[in-house]
Amino acid sequence: MSSVSKTFGRVLGAALGLTVLATTAQADRFTFRIGSGHPKGPAPYVTTMSDFFVAEVKRRAAEETDHSVNFIESYGGGIAGVSETLEAVQQGLLDFGGFCVCFEPSNLYLHNFPYFEPFGPQASSDAIAAVRVVYDKNPWLSEVFEEEFGQHLLGLGAWDNYHLGTKEAWSKVSDLKGIKIGGAGPNLPWLEYAGAVPVQSSLPEGYMALKTGVYDGWLMTPAGYNGFKYYEPAPYYTLIGYGAMPVVVLTMNANKMAGLPEDLRQIIEEVGMEWENRNGQAMDDSQAAGLAALRENGAVITELPEEVRAEWAQSLAEFPRKSAKEADSRGMPGTKVMQDFIDAAKAAGHVWPVEYDLK
Repeated sequence: MSSVSKTFGRVLGAALGLTVLATTAQADRFTFRIGSGHPKGPAPYVTTMSDFFVAEVKRRAAEETDHSVNFIESYGGGIAGVSETLEAVQQGLLDFGGFCVCFEPSNLYLHNFPYFEPFGPQASSDAIAAVRVVYDKNPWLSEVFEEEFGQHLLGLGAWDNYHLGTKEAWSKVSDLKGIKIGGAGPNLPWLEYAGAVPVQSSLPEGYMALKTGVYDGWLMTPAGYNGFKYYEPAPYYTLIGYGAMPVVVLTMNANKMAGLPEDLRQIIEEVGMEWENRNGQAMDDSQAAGLAALRENGAVITELPEEVRAEWAQSLAEFPRKSAKEADSRGMPGTKVMQDFIDAAKAAGHVWPVEYDLK
């Protein structure tokens, strides 16, 4: 072999060696994109994504593995809006996404089952615990994310207890007849008894829509109502107690997860469940803080009399059955999932104001 060939071989070998070293080193550094259509702060589940999930994955990776983990955080629709996050994770625009399944009424119809059974558990911690029982009894709910949308379900979040805010005061249900009220879709049927006019909307656009008269009220939790300052255009907040709604999920792109080292996958899955376990108390604390803040910010808070609440619940008695049958007709385990939720809530001590019959 000529000296030129030998020299070329040595250079090529060295270059290949450097490439291998660089590839090995690079494999130990991971940068993930995590996002949500809702902003951090006004939406508490996003706050826990950032302050707990992101921080804990980074901490544990640094302390327990040889991997270096960083996150690019994009909340408030920076990469994907509230109705785009499922698809963004599926396509890999986001590695992790947090979103409310209420904005996926077609893709994730049955996952909205807590909305289909209003007046359920009032505390978010109780509601998440009941919904976790349902997910564990019905693996189909988790499998849908992976099989149809290429992502892995890491944990459940929630909205705290839903109430009704309006621009004008009202004292009886009939006062709401003809009033336009915004909501997230699956909760809009709750307004049917009142004769209100439901309007599909989302939290980020609600303030301006209330201010400009697109609608005159909003179905929302105390934390959300205060965080998005809805009390300014619509200061009357009536405590109705439709129930806490565990309809928030945190997912990860399945291909991304499959390509990770086993130790890092395990950390992500464990922290995802810890995120779920913390969300109930976080939302309960958020509701208490939200109500206190609403009072401090001048909202007029009243409580719906129990007899009116029971009457409202009775008027919706057919809604769960219709929703279950609709899911069944789509080839989903609707009746079983919804009955499991009723039973799980009862087992935990919740008393439903009306006995929903799904048969």
